[in-house]
Amino acid sequence: MMKKFEFLEHTGDLKFRAYGNSLNEMFENCALAVSSVFSRGKKIKALSKKEISLSGKDKESILYKYIEEIIYLFDAEGFVISRADVELSDGKLNATAYGDDSSNYKDLDAIKSPTYAEMYVKEKNGSWVCQVVVDV
Repeated sequence: MMKKFEFLEHTGDLKFRAYGNSLNEMFENCALAVSSVFSRGKKIKALSKKEISLSGKDKESILYKYIEEIIYLFDAEGFVISRADVELSDGKLNATAYGDDSSNYKDLDAIKSPTYAEMYVKEKNGSWVCQVVVDV
């Protein structure tokens, strides 16, 4: 079984890689990595859902906007993500994000923003991997 994501060494920010057997699954596991940062590894309940729709010129710009939207939901709407179902096609991402009200959890961490530094999305031997650095 493939690991979903892993955190990597980085001097000032937070860096992770997310994996998937498909591009959609890689984006779903990226949401799990971001959730893990917010919750400090604690389990978040999937009690409500939010729809995410966005588009971009390439996979990296879609990934950047996707992480930005997850952070927006946390900061502006108090919604902490638990998991997401993602569908990507023709430069568009549609996702259903499941999660809970952040006020139901203590000691949540914040992420300021994604960055393009060291970011990539690659297909390798039929699997997908992305690398992301977020400013914390």
